[in-house]
Amino acid sequence: MALHTIDIIIIIGYILAITGVGIFISHRGSKNMESYFQAGKSLPWYVLGTSNAATMFDITGTMWLVYLLFAYGLKSAWIPWIWPTFNQIFGMVYLSIWLRRSNVVTGAEWIRTRFGSGTGAKLSHISVVIFALVSVIGFMSYAFEGIGKFAAIFFPWDISPKVYALIFMSVTTIYVVTGGMFSVVLCEIIQYVITTIASIIIAGIAMYKISPEMLNAVVPAGWKNLSFGLKLDIDWSHLMPSLNNQMEGDGFSLFGIVFGLILFKGILASMAGPCPNYDMQRVLSTKNPREASLMSWCVSVVQFIPRYLLITSITIIALVFYSHEMLAEGKNIDFEQLLPLIINRFLPIGITGLMIAGLLAAFMSTFNGTVNAGAAYVVNDIYKAFINPNASSKKCVYIGYICTISIIVVGIAFGFMIEKIGSVTLWIVGILYAGYLAPNVLKWHWWRLNGYGFFAGMTTGVVAALVFPLIWKTNQPLYIFPFILIISAIASVVVSLMTEPEDSEVLKKFYTTIRPWGFWKPIYKKVIIDEPLFKRNTDFKRDMANVAVGIIWQFTLSLMTIYFVIKEFKSMFITAAVTIATSIFLYFNWYKKLEKNDNLEGSQWVSQNKQPQLQGQAIEK
Repeated sequence: MALHTIDIIIIIGYILAITGVGIFISHRGSKNMESYFQAGKSLPWYVLGTSNAATMFDITGTMWLVYLLFAYGLKSAWIPWIWPTFNQIFGMVYLSIWLRRSNVVTGAEWIRTRFGSGTGAKLSHISVVIFALVSVIGFMSYAFEGIGKFAAIFFPWDISPKVYALIFMSVTTIYVVTGGMFSVVLCEIIQYVITTIASIIIAGIAMYKISPEMLNAVVPAGWKNLSFGLKLDIDWSHLMPSLNNQMEGDGFSLFGIVFGLILFKGILASMAGPCPNYDMQRVLSTKNPREASLMSWCVSVVQFIPRYLLITSITIIALVFYSHEMLAEGKNIDFEQLLPLIINRFLPIGITGLMIAGLLAAFMSTFNGTVNAGAAYVVNDIYKAFINPNASSKKCVYIGYICTISIIVVGIAFGFMIEKIGSVTLWIVGILYAGYLAPNVLKWHWWRLNGYGFFAGMTTGVVAALVFPLIWKTNQPLYIFPFILIISAIASVVVSLMTEPEDSEVLKKFYTTIRPWGFWKPIYKKVIIDEPLFKRNTDFKRDMANVAVGIIWQFTLSLMTIYFVIKEFKSMFITAAVTIATSIFLYFNWYKKLEKNDNLEGSQWVSQNKQPQLQGQAIEK
């Protein structure tokens, strides 16, 4: 079905308006590096949180999640833990606070606060930049594949999805280059408003037209069951055999084992802290540590309900009204295109244009946040660190323009090599991140990890992530994950123990500034010699209790929304009761513990006449 003129006007009007916004506010983003990459650390936590949530409301991921819910039913609610979605919970409880206390521009710059400025620190610094750029290119390819498949459904020209992706990435480049973080955040807020309104409208239409009986008639047994055993108990043989073939290629058949790997990987990934991408940039762009914590909380609140309104509504519309058509198409249907197919064929005029505009905005926000983070690493951690340390702010901004364009070009090049959204998604989260986890968990929690050990772990992990898929052919990359993790961990520990520890003054400054819990006793003993009133962080048990409750709380937000749309109201009310109970727990055990005046930009301690004064205790209470 061709787009109606009204829909085309809405889409073109949005693209022109958003491009104009980027150009109009470019003067704010080009003042200096902090303005370009962090919006001058002037934006409130709820704005950055909504911006971050909008970035995660991406078109490619939403297409994948629609397919997962269509195929796996309620069990698909567990699969996003592979990212993991609950990393925001670890962030809100303690890790965003720790990260923001460093007061740096990028994650690679953060390395100097942990390892100093010696050779090991420089090597670690380089390894983080390399990982960041590899992951940025991976996410660019991921976004490229999604926008191409999405656009090919709507637009009439007989060109490939790859060409459509090239066109939209080229248009999006204009305002991400000119406006920096100001442009990125403003456009993401606009995108979030549009997609939320459209999601509510689509949910209303789906719930009005579809009854529970209609849905039950087109889904297999077990589709509405959240629980699972060792093997997946979803069989589409009698309803849609071609979907069974698609699911076999996903590698989720041994769902119990896969879920165990997802949970194990998710906990480690969360403890490692935000990866060096748009998520970390939002944390570092907050005003202070307390707002960094609240920003991470905001991401969960703002993201899950509107996103799952859209995902669930599109899914049940596809199941009820288009199952027979898809059955007739047999093996020719690409289930990853369910989202654009239903928008194009089912939604009324005007709503279609609004939804397409919102999802194009979602693509643009993901694209912008990813590119902005990648450019920040190149400028701050390569150009300024090694090439021109005395470069002016204006020159750094211009270099940022060049780097942004270069990253986009490379991302597009790799995008042409990708054929399936799910494959690149699982490679990023299941294999690439496996090489990141061990050294990045240890950097927070083990004093003995040094720059050489961190570099060895990161380098070994990234190389293994690139090589293993070539020699180990599997349709489920999570099976490779433990081996890459073990290799990376061994390299980190062995190399650290074979080389000298970092300088005591560097470790003492890091420990008193960040105040982590973990294996820091030797450094704590040295700190209290100079700062006898210093109190170590003893909040491990409370933090872990808040994390466990927080994961349940976050999970109920998406689950409750799914139950609401499919009209399973009994399950919805039970889930809502759990949401309320966990919210009350977190209010008293997390939110009330946040120190309202924790607005420090660096060290928590100021020595005055040898009497240390504690200025903020977001964690220490």
